[in-house]
Amino acid sequence: MRKEEGFKKQGIEIGLYTLGDMGSDPHTGKTINAQQRIKEIIEAAKLADEAGLDVFGVGEHHRLDYATSAVPVVLAAIAQITKRIKLTSATTVLSTVDPVRLFEDFATLDLLSDGRAEIIAGRGAFVESFPLFGYDINDYDALFSENIDLFLKLNENRRITWDGHFRPSLRNAEIAPRPLQNQIPIWVGVGGTPESAARAGKLGAGMALAILGGDPMRFKPLVDLYRKTGIEAGHDPENLKVGVTGHGYISKTTQQAKDEFYPYYSNYWSYVNHQRGMTSRRMSKADFEQLTRQETALFVGSPQQIIEKILRQYELFGHQRFMAQIDIGGLPFRKVAEGIELLATEIAPIVRKETSK
Repeated sequence: MRKEEGFKKQGIEIGLYTLGDMGSDPHTGKTINAQQRIKEIIEAAKLADEAGLDVFGVGEHHRLDYATSAVPVVLAAIAQITKRIKLTSATTVLSTVDPVRLFEDFATLDLLSDGRAEIIAGRGAFVESFPLFGYDINDYDALFSENIDLFLKLNENRRITWDGHFRPSLRNAEIAPRPLQNQIPIWVGVGGTPESAARAGKLGAGMALAILGGDPMRFKPLVDLYRKTGIEAGHDPENLKVGVTGHGYISKTTQQAKDEFYPYYSNYWSYVNHQRGMTSRRMSKADFEQLTRQETALFVGSPQQIIEKILRQYELFGHQRFMAQIDIGGLPFRKVAEGIELLATEIAPIVRKETSK
């Protein structure tokens, strides 16, 4: 594999994430309830751990059509039935959570999981948490900036004195409990803006890049900017980690994967666009075929095709982590379980081997 100058290449971590959406099955019209959805998420994490995957993430939403608003609670339940898989939020909407409470929750998760807790923090593609918790959407960016600054200080200090604009001041406050790890690893979720990439680099946090479609080449400038900004800010290049996240579906053949996944993927974007207040026509089969081409970032296909897509992105980014979201659109759990097995047994070993060279 080609080496990015100045960066040591290692075998990348392979994992999964879920946002806990509860879309109806397009074939049956049935929708599972929140209890079943959460139980299936916990079971998926258990399967991923037993199969040898590296990381499992749970995302945050505050809507009746999503099941996971209390992410640390779900991850704590997962921690009790898993042994080695890293557990991360995906993402925490940092603009609308108290950083002190967040740190306490994830430090506790870290203790419960024997040091496996992580956070992916973002500003959020959905904004329902702003009115829910009493924040002004006009402070969208300022809240995130202040809160991540405070969280990083909490991560470093057992006691802290701090002043900010949105939260009451802290005076020699004890920050407890402390995590088992020296610090809780934190990544910044980046959707595609240079400002977010530069911010992650300046902070020295990891960058989790959401690439949901199109040609991944367009994200190369963001990765370059992230690393350049991080180095200029004085951070060790070895600590400037990049993760790639995206949608996926795996089957024995690429055509089978496309045929099986199309109804669910079309369904997913139909209700997500509706949730965002957007009106759009239903995705056609021709549109879907374009989205799943070999050069695109949508990970739908046979194990070999998924391997090729991951390795192509690795050539571009030299990233340290890949996470797939494979449970969207009302997909039944048996199909999710099959995808976990294929990812762990047929894809991950080859990708790890190739990216260790």
